[in-house]
Amino acid sequence: MSNLIRDAMRQLDELLLDAYRAASGAGALPPDAEPSGVLEIPRDPSNGDFAATHAMAAARAMRRPPREIAGALLAHIKLDGGYFATCGAAGAGFMNFTLSDKWYSDVLRAAEEDGASYGRSDYGGGKRVMVEFVSANPTGPMTIGNARGGVLGDALASVLEMAGYDVRREFYVNDAGNQVELFGKSAAARYMQICLGEDAVRFPENGYHGDDIRELAAEVYGREGDSLAALPESELARRFVEIGIPRNIELMREHLERYRIRFDEWFPESRLHASGYVEDTIRRLTESGLTYESDGALWLKNTALGADKDEVLRRSDGSYTYQAADIAYHRDKFAERGFERVIDVLGADHHGHTVRFGAMMSAPALRSALGVTQGELEFLLMQMVLLKRDGEVVKVSKRTGKALTLNDLLDEISVDACRFFFNAKPDTHLEFDLDLAVRQDSENPVYYVQYAHARICSLIDALGADGHCVPAARDIDAALLREPSERELIKQIALLPEEIVQAARDRDPSRINRYVTELAARFHKFYGACRMRGEREDVLKARLKLADTTRRVVAIGLGVIGVTAPERM
Repeated sequence: MSNLIRDAMRQLDELLLDAYRAASGAGALPPDAEPSGVLEIPRDPSNGDFAATHAMAAARAMRRPPREIAGALLAHIKLDGGYFATCGAAGAGFMNFTLSDKWYSDVLRAAEEDGASYGRSDYGGGKRVMVEFVSANPTGPMTIGNARGGVLGDALASVLEMAGYDVRREFYVNDAGNQVELFGKSAAARYMQICLGEDAVRFPENGYHGDDIRELAAEVYGREGDSLAALPESELARRFVEIGIPRNIELMREHLERYRIRFDEWFPESRLHASGYVEDTIRRLTESGLTYESDGALWLKNTALGADKDEVLRRSDGSYTYQAADIAYHRDKFAERGFERVIDVLGADHHGHTVRFGAMMSAPALRSALGVTQGELEFLLMQMVLLKRDGEVVKVSKRTGKALTLNDLLDEISVDACRFFFNAKPDTHLEFDLDLAVRQDSENPVYYVQYAHARICSLIDALGADGHCVPAARDIDAALLREPSERELIKQIALLPEEIVQAARDRDPSRINRYVTELAARFHKFYGACRMRGEREDVLKARLKLADTTRRVVAIGLGVIGVTAPERM
């Protein structure tokens, strides 16, 4: 698993350390003051490929001006045969370095040798991570917010896998509690309205008014007629829960698979209740002195755990709250299944919950009570989505005229466009331009990147028809790739492993969108500046290898975020 950016940095650190020892031995720098600093890639290529701040960082300890330290280090540095060709001092004491032909050659070799695994690393050390995302209530269709959460969660899981974590994707099915009971009552009321007339049956206060509830009631009536009308109200509601919730869960599964999202586990809340796990969890908290009773309800001493208010765990009627189930669920994640890191992907409207719940789940007293000895909980909060068409906000489907759902959106926009657009930076509000998402030009970012891949495929086919096959990396002379556009393209190829690591570290899969967009831009620039047909055979082969390597890296990057890489467009 290669990372030529990290390899170059390690080598540069070693070169600077060796240069200091040589300079110190020659009396040019004081002893016992080994310099250390930051290595970075300058924004302006005229400042070199890497810049080092070691001279400025060592100025106080050495009691010398940074420029003098930089001059001494560079006078004693030995670059021969390594990843750096030239060096020089600039500004207040920066040391700038340019990369050698060997480095550019090794990038192409590494991408070839790693194949489909290019970009992978062992950064995560195999740590077990669960990413829980979507987790929509199975009481209705999935929303556009669920659509964004689905992409961010799935792309984050992919990034973490590439970075060397052992990742599981999980959907927590809220198939218990008040919302599910209200769903059953709402569907039962609609069914009875079909049987007796709308005016004859009172609809529940705060009931679900969606068309999907009417459709479920009509479906059951079409199959059963009025044979269920004689059931007691509570029994009829329970029957509709038994019929409707599994039906909705299956629709969710179907729509998410259409969206290229598959979960390792669909974890039902009802399992926690049926097994007694919620009851046992609350018992443990009570025995540890973390609860108290008031007005017939059982409360968690949440303020003592670092939160801003106490929470009800068991209502006065004996039923458990969502908070109780959520504590039990996270106990199961850590204590029973042994995850070392749990990442919950939630909407920004859950910010208050994350602050309270995060403080609670990290409190030593609660963790001790639950037997949680390892693992950390974190949250990825995503901002709202605003869909626009013709400059106007879109809230309904063109096809159905109803509130726009994930499935409706996939009827209008390709899965590739949806996944690319929704995988924007999580902490920013997203304006999703539906008109832009279907355009087939360079203004559409996903089309722009996919077109680069298709363009390379066509180029390879055309040159193949002329008898030019893609060579192996060992059979080309990378020193021939000296044009600025060629070098910039190879440097962008080299960045993929580092971008994967940083996306995993920052929990920001949108970095991969930006990476592949820049990779496509650098390829298009290379393609316009560097011809192949009519060039010398050795130059043609080197450029063909560079183009093919770009093709494979574009496909890998798009694959990380769940977008296809078409060969024709």
